Amino acid sequence: MKASGRNCAIALAAMFLLTTAATMDGQTTADTLQSLLKQPVQSADVSAFQMEQFLSHRITPLPSPKGASDWANQEQRLRKHILDDIAFHGWPDEWVQSSPNFQEAGVIESGNGYRVRKFRYEIVPGFAATAILYEPEKMNGRVPAILNVIGHEPMGNAAEYEQKRCINFAKRGIVALSLGWVGFGELARKEDAHDDAASLDLVGSNALGFFYLSMRRGLDYLASLPQVDITRLGVTGLSGGGWQTILLSSTDPRVAVSVEVAGFGALPSNITRPDDTSEVEENATDLTQDEDYPFLVAMRAPRPTLLIHNAEDDCCFRAALVKPYIYDLVRPFFKLFGKPDDLGWYESSDPGTHNYQLFNRLQAYRFFQEHFHLPPVPDEIPSSTEIRTPQELAIGIPADNLTIVGLARKLAAANARPAVPSDREARSASIAPQREKLAQVTRYKSVSVENAWRFSNTKRMTIRTLSYRFDLTNGLSASGVWLQAIGATDDAPVTIVLNDKGYAAAGEVVAEHVNRGEQVLALDLLFTGSARPEAPNPGDWEMLVATVGDRPLGLEAAQLVGVANWLRANDGGRQVQVETDGIRTAVIGAVAAAMEPAAFSAVTSHHAMKSLGYLLDAPVPYRLAPDLFCLDLYKYFDIDSISAIAAPTKIKNVDYVRQ
Repeated sequence: MKASGRNCAIALAAMFLLTTAATMDGQTTADTLQSLLKQPVQSADVSAFQMEQFLSHRITPLPSPKGASDWANQEQRLRKHILDDIAFHGWPDEWVQSSPNFQEAGVIESGNGYRVRKFRYEIVPGFAATAILYEPEKMNGRVPAILNVIGHEPMGNAAEYEQKRCINFAKRGIVALSLGWVGFGELARKEDAHDDAASLDLVGSNALGFFYLSMRRGLDYLASLPQVDITRLGVTGLSGGGWQTILLSSTDPRVAVSVEVAGFGALPSNITRPDDTSEVEENATDLTQDEDYPFLVAMRAPRPTLLIHNAEDDCCFRAALVKPYIYDLVRPFFKLFGKPDDLGWYESSDPGTHNYQLFNRLQAYRFFQEHFHLPPVPDEIPSSTEIRTPQELAIGIPADNLTIVGLARKLAAANARPAVPSDREARSASIAPQREKLAQVTRYKSVSVENAWRFSNTKRMTIRTLSYRFDLTNGLSASGVWLQAIGATDDAPVTIVLNDKGYAAAGEVVAEHVNRGEQVLALDLLFTGSARPEAPNPGDWEMLVATVGDRPLGLEAAQLVGVANWLRANDGGRQVQVETDGIRTAVIGAVAAAMEPAAFSAVTSHHAMKSLGYLLDAPVPYRLAPDLFCLDLYKYFDIDSISAIAAPTKIKNVDYVRQ
């Protein structure tokens, strides 16, 4: 036992000597740095507050028109802008202008005064969706028609409340078309989630255009039916269907009557509750840059419009949080036309949750009947025994039907990005215009460090550190930890280390540079690591940034340049190098160098992408890299062209992510 104890003591002493020797030799490891890098400089809720403040300055107030004719002219201009400049940005004109293509796929005779017709219809060439038409058996002359658009409903248009509403419309003598929505019900397929629509932005076609075409096709079809009175067209829907309702009915003058249910809120309420509007289409790129959702409602004036919101909605857009920013502000626009009461409001409390159940449906029936000049039917016509199963309503789509990501790949293949010139002079001449184009695409705006707040420091054994919060001149911030071996010289080279998972995951790379005697700034940019604003879902804030006209990628690249310039100003003006790990920070580093090549000597990346096409081919889920799905980025640029613009900064990708 004594010998065993002696051996144990010798072993412990040996371990102590080895550890001491390593420390004296100035070597450090990722494990040594773990405790230094794992502590966030700034809490996520503070970053969220900064983001709220940043976005609040992008809120566009409603105008003050001089009168009805003035506002009518502005409505026309706004419709053209929203459709031509935003929704249909990058979409082939022949697709936008094409006529509806509906193919009947079966008929169900109900025996209750209406029939059900099944349809497949084309959103764009190669991409079919489904629709169900509820048609009155007896029609005297031309009758009203209502487009029923569903939201994020797992059962799609087979949902019970959707069927009851459409059946009731048909029994009241109204043609009702219920559109399927890609990603739900029968149309729920791999690569067809709504997040996947961000890939359309990436290749240069605003995702909003896809959703707009899918719903407008339904309105086009109803307007083409000989039995339909085109002066009495309506739209209604719940949640995402409510969003479709307000967008379509505001931008298409054919929609005479609109009933929206729990489908949208104004930017002031969305900023404080980003999960309310956590959808790529609802936060479509640039949609609220110049006009927020109150504009869309005001554009309905003087056409009859009913807004229904729920008192304690367990999903989104609660009545008390929406009404002050929408109904109260927009009613004066209807008053301009002498019709203030044609903007209706109903707060539902039975139930007060997210619904289009009986009391909300009764409000819709009464509103449509009044403004379509139909005889009043005060109660819902019983139809519970007529509800059909999803299997009975199934239509089927072609096996080779495009998906959203497949459509993005198709559009990307048609893009003709200019190749990087092989001739040195030609390449040099192309840099300036390409840099300007990249700045436009990423909405890059330079920022500088306004304050570099020192939060804490350490000086242990071989390493000294300082943690910083970098407040930038646009009101946002980044955070980082500066590290250097105690024995290193003050004029040692400086490396900024970025990691997709945040600097807490960058220990190995930081240790390597510290052990070489360098200064290191382990940096978390906006939306990364400890600088990511608190949000219920990844990507919520990035979507809000894009919808108000900025780009997350541009903000991040500007932060990197701003911090690099601060380092240079405090280190004799020398260039710094950047080392990244992950696809996001690799692109951020390359874009930053392309914008300000004088700030960097080199950008070295690990686990990078060979091409932005990887985002489509993998495919990479939007929520894992929301900043990279930047409108037009892959239409005009790829990794090689961005790297060429960065010259003379050396862009080196050490290794790549696997397909």
